[in-house]
Amino acid sequence: MEIRIGVRDVAREVTLESTQTPDQVRAAIAEAVSSGAPIVELVDEKGATVLVPTAALGYVEIGSPEKSRVGFGTTH
Repeated sequence: MEIRIGVRDVAREVTLESTQTPDQVRAAIAEAVSSGAPIVELVDEKGATVLVPTAALGYVEIGSPEKSRVGFGTTH
């Protein structure tokens, strides 16, 4: 699942692929924001940790889990 994070005053967004569910990501971000935690910690699909300062969050876009497609498309 793809996660895009907009960071205030930064032109580029942070993008990562994660094996976490949308609910897990949503809960981690909501908990960090509501508790006043200084950072949001997410894990990408390779196990790397991504830390984003909570105060700098502009937006978080959580993609839906998508099954990989196999084969070739055909047009008529």
